[in-house]
Amino acid sequence: MPAIDPAGARTPAGRPGLSLAARYRMPVLAGLAGVTALAWIYLLNDAARMDAVSMGDPAATMAMKPWGWADFPLLFLMWSVMMAAMMVPSVTPAVLIYATLVRRMTPDQPALLLVGLFLLGYLADWTAFSLAAVGLQWVLDRWALLSPMMVSNSPYLGGGLLIAAGVYQWTPVKESCLKHCKAPLTFLAQHWRPGAGGAFRMGLHHGLYCIGCCWVIMGLLFVGGVMNLLWVAALSIFVLLEKLVPLDNRLGRGLSGLAAVTAGVLFMAMAG
Repeated sequence: MPAIDPAGARTPAGRPGLSLAARYRMPVLAGLAGVTALAWIYLLNDAARMDAVSMGDPAATMAMKPWGWADFPLLFLMWSVMMAAMMVPSVTPAVLIYATLVRRMTPDQPALLLVGLFLLGYLADWTAFSLAAVGLQWVLDRWALLSPMMVSNSPYLGGGLLIAAGVYQWTPVKESCLKHCKAPLTFLAQHWRPGAGGAFRMGLHHGLYCIGCCWVIMGLLFVGGVMNLLWVAALSIFVLLEKLVPLDNRLGRGLSGLAAVTAGVLFMAMAG
């Protein structure tokens, strides 16, 4: 067979071709897209069920009751899937860079397996975060601070979450975690571990920085609605853009923080 040009321009026969690196990235991208698509399909189905409740469907309304521990597994699953839907797009650059490094540095290793373990470690962190989120939701529900549609009933809770998210944008912790998320190549160079266990641990490590960057933002789900998919998508896009902007974006973080704080103050002032 004629070899493919490393630049990926054309085969020796003159036919368009893909570089080996591009061919290698394609199954990784397909896998990431598949995980994201399945997660969003699940959320859309869940949102459709919740819409039936809000529109007064008798069968659905019967299920509208304060949730107990028997509901915990389904809510935990919903949060875990939602975190995957929101965060897999933003970790895609790190996964692709890791895949390229694995292919070049350990060509004898099962690269796709290692990439899957890296992603699994990353998602394990967000699954643990989902457990904490369900616990918080249970507390807020018991205090009658959430509607059945999982939206804050209290302007002070909603405003407080907005203010907290805005102030966190200005903190050194946010800046430090965001730097690691925005520079995955540097992160991988500094924390490289070989083998399957190393792939999983690196995914865990990267996920911790990501949670440190985004955990307060996730609290805003209770402001716009946990099952408001437009709101979920908006927060996902914000997280993605925040990680993809290549330059030092202190001005952007400053402005976004100011906007959130202002919105929080107005939110509480309107209630008063």
